[in-house]
Amino acid sequence: MPHVVVKLYAGRSEQQKARIAELVAQAIIDGAGSSEGSVSVAIEDVQPDQWTAEVYEPDIQGRQDKLYKMPGYGPLAGVPLPSR
Repeated sequence: MPHVVVKLYAGRSEQQKARIAELVAQAIIDGAGSSEGSVSVAIEDVQPDQWTAEVYEPDIQGRQDKLYKMPGYGPLAGVPLPSR
């Protein structure tokens, strides 16, 4: 039962969000072998001036051991993924 939360800078249209959710769900279906009915996707808008405090610090910098793709910006840009 995969559930994915996508956090984006605020400002995307509802059509863009629907398309993102569709593409993310399809990637989970293809990559994990999940059924369509078992996948859910939420999208959270984040104001750009709140990104560091609400997303980068708690979800990226604070959870490096959970990341499978490092960001190409900020203090972790270019840092290799933790060995698994």
